[in-house]
Amino acid sequence: MLLQRSSDQYTFCARVPKGLCAEMVTVYVKRGCRLAVVADAWHLEHDAHYKWEIAFTPEDVNLRAAHVVLDVSGNLTLTVPRRAYASESCALPMFL
Repeated sequence: MLLQRSSDQYTFCARVPKGLCAEMVTVYVKRGCRLAVVADAWHLEHDAHYKWEIAFTPEDVNLRAAHVVLDVSGNLTLTVPRRAYASESCALPMFL
């Protein structure tokens, strides 16, 4: 998963198999200001399960407004908005 950071949001991008559809992607918030993303193509035998966990600084992001998009080409894009007063922060998310 690749990370792009701007003053107003974090954007994470990953390539997944084309056979994956939106119903196969789950995004949820975990304790400790962590965001989990699971993409599971149950009909494929290989390269079918992907999982990411990203930890943020609580003051830096609004996890309630996180948004994920999966396009037909297999591009998974997760957008997490930053809080306005934290835009000067240099805290980067951590992949666990």
